[in-house]
Amino acid sequence: MRERLIFFFASRPGIILVGGVIGLLAVLLEFLGNPPNMGVCVACFERDLAGALGLHRAAAAQYLRPEIPGFVLGALVAAFLFREFRPRGGAAPIVRFLLGAFAMIGVLVFLGCPWRLLHRLAGGDLNGIVGAAGLAAGIGLGVWFLRRGYFLGRARPGPAAMGWVLPGLMIGALVLLAARPSFLLASTTGPGAMHAPVLASLGAGLLIGFVAQRARFCTIGAFKNLFLAKNPHLLFGVLAFLVVAFAFHLIIGTVDFGFALQPMAHSSHLWNFLGMALAGLAFTLAGGCPGRQLFLAGEGDADAGVFVLGAVTGAGLAHNFGIVAAPDSMAGGVLQVGGPGASGQVAVALGLCFCALLGILMRKSDSRD
Repeated sequence: MRERLIFFFASRPGIILVGGVIGLLAVLLEFLGNPPNMGVCVACFERDLAGALGLHRAAAAQYLRPEIPGFVLGALVAAFLFREFRPRGGAAPIVRFLLGAFAMIGVLVFLGCPWRLLHRLAGGDLNGIVGAAGLAAGIGLGVWFLRRGYFLGRARPGPAAMGWVLPGLMIGALVLLAARPSFLLASTTGPGAMHAPVLASLGAGLLIGFVAQRARFCTIGAFKNLFLAKNPHLLFGVLAFLVVAFAFHLIIGTVDFGFALQPMAHSSHLWNFLGMALAGLAFTLAGGCPGRQLFLAGEGDADAGVFVLGAVTGAGLAHNFGIVAAPDSMAGGVLQVGGPGASGQVAVALGLCFCALLGILMRKSDSRD
């Protein structure tokens, strides 16, 4: 039975099913109360988690979303059942931490991770097209560095405790969510106050974590594999996510095509492009999209766990330093196009420079295994 499941999830029908399941659950979670076009957004959820823990004080973005622990623990269960829990780490952790932080800055300038980009497109937000172009550009540049020897080193096997650190933190997060101590912050207005029921969110997160771990679902990997090896396997999962989400948006009547005034989005095309270019480059250099990093952490990959902690820290810094982009708004009947302020623009530029320097300087040598 185990062998049959391994074969199925590695097949084209398997990756299509997994992408479709994630797309369906994204729309379902939105229908149950998650913010519009944000049924599933790994980066946004990590941003809200950072707010709940007090790492930033943006009152509209504070909620310990159960989906994040669900992703990690669902992947953990799958890894144990299929004998793939392998504690490992030690491959440039500080670099991965900073890549996580800069990736988060990029997605918070765009206002959504690659998963939310797909969800926004499925809901009719045409800014997603610009974001997708930026994402592809960033991945393409990352692939260019990979072809020229970019290498962060090889993770080495470690003690079991190493692999349990991030799953243990996620179990602790669920305990906090259940206990609701006074120091745990929660929004009363804004997107942080919009959420599906806890058990529905946790169940969806566990299911996504389980099936995505088995199928190696990764939006960044889909394009990286296509660019590097002309292998479209993972891309079929990404397309299934988009098609299924769009179909169910149509069914529940939440498709609204356009650029301006989309839910929690801005129509500043330059910064939508550059924000996702930074994110795509950082995710490629780190080895996977934010969802994939959580699933890897569930398998015992401590380096992926470091990336996740960097992303959560980056979310706190992005809000504390005014880096996060503002959404479009109306003032006196006049459209006010959102986007990042000066600090956000500088942060994106610094992130692109940092990632480019990594791509140039972090190269595999004969002395490195």
